[in-house]
Amino acid sequence: MDGKTIVITGASDGIGAAAARELKRRGENVVICGRNREKTERIAAELGAPCHLADYSRLSEVKRLAEELKEYDRIDVLCNNAGGVLGDRAVTEDGFEKTFQVNVLGGFLLTRLLFGKLTESNATIIQTSSIAANLFGSDFRADDLQNEKNYSAVKAYGYGKLCDALLTRELAKRYGDKINAVAFEPGVVRTNFAAEGKGFIKFCYHTPLKYFFTITPKKSAERLVKLALGEAGKDFVTGETYGKKKPMKFKFKDEGGEAAKTLFDECVRLTDRFIV
Repeated sequence: MDGKTIVITGASDGIGAAAARELKRRGENVVICGRNREKTERIAAELGAPCHLADYSRLSEVKRLAEELKEYDRIDVLCNNAGGVLGDRAVTEDGFEKTFQVNVLGGFLLTRLLFGKLTESNATIIQTSSIAANLFGSDFRADDLQNEKNYSAVKAYGYGKLCDALLTRELAKRYGDKINAVAFEPGVVRTNFAAEGKGFIKFCYHTPLKYFFTITPKKSAERLVKLALGEAGKDFVTGETYGKKKPMKFKFKDEGGEAAKTLFDECVRLTDRFIV
């Protein structure tokens, strides 16, 4: 089978769907993963691509998704793109704060469950981060992953997107001889990802004000496509987070990598019960 097998989560809408369309146009074998059945199946039918369903607020569904994805001969690229800005603080049936689970633990668990398949394929793992990591997550504390202190939807989202960048950095550090790990910053995009959000960010994304934003999902997806088709060491440096061309700089400084290490170890601990 010609072309790479590229799994994209959060591919039923927005950046994920736009990236899937472009990758399919270029002859790659795209696998669509989404939460909403109708939208996911619609994109899959449009592209003639296989699809899978999973709601990241239930980690049992992430585990089921992994079992389904293991049936593919290989996975050349895993795009952990699922996530979003949510509303009031809520705890999932798994016992985790929902924003943290949906934006961080879901993709982390999927990566862990597929790690054998990914290493066999010498795969690239791409994580979607966000400028929100700088706007709302610069005061990140690794001892408040459940967002229990001074919760707000945008702060929890900013923390989550910073976590994704830090985990990418640590994944590359620990397993760079087996896989390629990189993250991307999509920019401010006209999507529905903040549909469950509140306050100013929902106002920005769900009123005509959003049309003042200059980046369309298709334009933003070009960054994801470039990384998905790129070569580590030539087109990107593993462990980094890319916006347009250069690695993104974060306001949160983790010069010695202790925060990334602590975060990674804690995410391993939190997801261990779903590995068995």
